[in-house]
Amino acid sequence: MSNPPFSTDATDPRPIEPTPPESSECCNSGCDPCVFDLHNEEMHRYRRLLAEWEQRQQSKSGGSSAGVTDITKLI
Repeated sequence: MSNPPFSTDATDPRPIEPTPPESSECCNSGCDPCVFDLHNEEMHRYRRLLAEWEQRQQSKSGGSSAGVTDITKLI
């Protein structure tokens, strides 16, 4: 079991990555939005929230920014 990269503050929990849909959840009828489109949107939001969380954790620890996601690359 690996440790999280930063502290696990109960008042500021690390965002949880969305679970991808099973291939059987798509009906293959061209729905708009498709379950895979919705998951893609959730992943963009997750990455943004994770980058913001990492920056907050880094600020709290006062350490370097090595390993922290650059939020500007996600926008």
